[in-house]
Amino acid sequence: MSAADNPPTTSASPPPAAELIYDWNEVKRRGRVFPAHVELCDETLRDGIQSPSVVDPPIETKKELIELMDKIGIFTADIGLPGAGPRAVDDVKALATHIRDLKLKVLPNCAARTVIKDIEPIVRVRDDVGIPIIAYCFLGTSPVRLLAEDWDMDRLMKSADEAISFAVKNNLECAFVTEDTTRTPPKTLDRLFRHVISIGCRRLVLCDTVGHVTPDGVRNLIDWTRDLIVATGEDVKIDWHGHNDRGLGVVNALFALEHGANRVHGTALGVGERVGNASIDQVIVNLKLMGAYDHDVTHLVQYCRLVAEATKVDIPVNYPLVGRDAFRTATGVHAAAVIKAEKKGDRFGDALLGDVIYSGVPAGWFGREQEIEVGPMSGLSNVRYWLEKRRVVVDDVLVQAIFSKAKGSNRTLRDDEIWDIVKRQGA
Repeated sequence: MSAADNPPTTSASPPPAAELIYDWNEVKRRGRVFPAHVELCDETLRDGIQSPSVVDPPIETKKELIELMDKIGIFTADIGLPGAGPRAVDDVKALATHIRDLKLKVLPNCAARTVIKDIEPIVRVRDDVGIPIIAYCFLGTSPVRLLAEDWDMDRLMKSADEAISFAVKNNLECAFVTEDTTRTPPKTLDRLFRHVISIGCRRLVLCDTVGHVTPDGVRNLIDWTRDLIVATGEDVKIDWHGHNDRGLGVVNALFALEHGANRVHGTALGVGERVGNASIDQVIVNLKLMGAYDHDVTHLVQYCRLVAEATKVDIPVNYPLVGRDAFRTATGVHAAAVIKAEKKGDRFGDALLGDVIYSGVPAGWFGREQEIEVGPMSGLSNVRYWLEKRRVVVDDVLVQAIFSKAKGSNRTLRDDEIWDIVKRQGA
């Protein structure tokens, strides 16, 4: 007998969501955690492909990725560093043209060193294609970098002045990016920030370039920067760009938004140099769960999988949301609870009860579903569920045959192994 023969019974009025899950995240909440309009900058096609282990995707795949970024609500995407050479210029122009022709909402931006020769090709592409492009002009500022490069403060001020002045003169929206901001002393940042603001820069990018900072450091740096901006009297926005060397990339990005950043950066799957950047997909998942991301996220899994395929990066099986095991269980107790919840048919807000009983992320929100499999830790309910989902007539002999095979195994059974038993039993 299948589940269809035994329709679930549901209570006339299930308990409200607030009574089913007590949310400690909301205790002592006094207002919004994040700004009303969160902006994300996707660095996958520039900072992400700097990883020594990734493959730089062909231009047609990059166009597909830009379209998916647009669908999941990315505000601006880094489409390259045209100062790197002719190929980079061609790719940037092709992607900007694609954005223009498809009338995508995502805004293109380009990286550039704080030198005029890196900014000039951005101006040319902007003029040729006819759409705005933001220039993110970066400059190393930490004492350790200055020592290695034999730079001094005068050199930093001269580079920033020439580059930002050139961008402003050419009506190019620009952001001043201080590399290794989280290890740069306030006196250096103070001089640089005040000067670039005075000559027309309206966006500062705070970078945790080597993944050094903790959430306390994020708060301290953003609070300090906000005070400086207020003192200038100008309307200047703050970006946060973080790496993941201490495993804090995602949490630091969320802290940055909470403490005043207007825009945070990340890459799909966290690809990037060393251990990578903040994972923009995980940032989106958390923002969505906290009610701070209004965009459709049903294409997020597709986006991440295309990035993995195009860059030849393996997705760990336990990776949040898109990993093979993210919504998969073969444990009897867990599976039984999920099955019972599914049969009740109740909802938890806009998610199914079965989607939250053993999952902190509702799979259905992101186009996935709970998966129940059969292994040595499974119960009989796992076997029955597996068969019912595949419209196999369930009988006790077949169930026991599969159950016995699973109990004698040291791993979860593959689908083909279970199908082999089904065929041998003549089901």
